[in-house]
Amino acid sequence: MWIYSIMRDNGYIGRRIKEISAALPEGVTLIAVSKYHPAEAIEAAYSTGQRDFGESKAQDLVKKHEMLPKDIKWHFIGHLQSNKIKYIAPFVHLIHSIDSYRLLQEVDRHGAKAGRRIPCLLQIHIACEETKFGLTPEECLQLLDAGEWRSLQNIEIRGLMCMASNTDVKEQIEREFAAVHSLFNEIKERFFKDNGSFDILSAGMSDDYPIAIKHGSTHIRIGSSIFQS
Repeated sequence: MWIYSIMRDNGYIGRRIKEISAALPEGVTLIAVSKYHPAEAIEAAYSTGQRDFGESKAQDLVKKHEMLPKDIKWHFIGHLQSNKIKYIAPFVHLIHSIDSYRLLQEVDRHGAKAGRRIPCLLQIHIACEETKFGLTPEECLQLLDAGEWRSLQNIEIRGLMCMASNTDVKEQIEREFAAVHSLFNEIKERFFKDNGSFDILSAGMSDDYPIAIKHGSTHIRIGSSIFQS
């Protein structure tokens, strides 16, 4: 757990936001992963112009949404439990972690209740770690091939999300990100060719985001490099 009291100089957060943002190619969105961090830390990032923040627990996301400025774009990046969707459906900007058709159905149902169409990403399990969630590339293609998702009126599939293996072997990380980028292109060609809104590849975190960007990432999720967690 990160202890905010050891870093009262909010300027550090602002400097890191600016340094990372300045080095990003045009069209790449920085999501500041604010999970575990208090409102004060988020406000420090917000004061630099940062608006995209990522949370992994619904209860924390709701609490921070209530406390902080309403122009923040909240990204849900953790494993999503179906019984928690109702709490974030009215305001979440993007759900990164859809790993089943059943979960898509639940998001659609709560989107209808909230009167909005909720943007979602399909989470791809590409890492060599069983602890990570997500659809295998084969499962993802099967879900889309089945076509049932086309009847859902209150979700919008915007792209894919993935996490690479937690390893120092850069060649493996390269292979994994390259594979997901290839899958993204295949899905876009087969299922969203005439839909310009399928345009998000959420890949890359503090230790590997330059590699992810090299392989087509449009959204990077950075926590420790900003907040010193």
